[in-house]
Amino acid sequence: MVTEKFGVVEYADTIKSPAGTLTVSSDGENITGLWIEGQKYFGLGLGSGAVEGDIPLFRDVRKWLDIYFSGREPGFAVPLMPYGSEFQKAVWGILTEIPYGQTVTYGDIARQYSINNKGKHTSPRAVGGAVGRNPVSILIPCHRVVGWDGSLTGYAGGVSKKLLLLRIEGARLNRAL
Repeated sequence: MVTEKFGVVEYADTIKSPAGTLTVSSDGENITGLWIEGQKYFGLGLGSGAVEGDIPLFRDVRKWLDIYFSGREPGFAVPLMPYGSEFQKAVWGILTEIPYGQTVTYGDIARQYSINNKGKHTSPRAVGGAVGRNPVSILIPCHRVVGWDGSLTGYAGGVSKKLLLLRIEGARLNRAL
């Protein structure tokens, strides 16, 4: 798919995966979105009237996802530029620092946000709102965020998808799931 947004050509395509059909978008240089079909906020920020297409960056994303879904850490990053507020982008940046196969709580992210922003506080609930609107699923690993007690709280793609992704990574889960 190709559309123009803010004077920039936007590209999108679909990718089949063990988590379902994924839609990926890009401004040509960065990934701007990756959504699991049917997830909450699916396509948020993606322009309408798009035509299917492919660009070299999408091949990099497919390679990354192939390695990831084979149960290995990809070992390389693709450039990301999600659309969102400054607060959301700050939270999403913290998500990218969560190590493969590990989980953190919303409270952990709120504390890290405070550290990163010279003591400016935020609540776990506000963090949850930003995490839930992450437009780059899997690549920005919001599935690694759990409740204060280790519970698999909400995930825009569904808790079953969150569990699938954590199991692929071999994450230690606090609950018998």
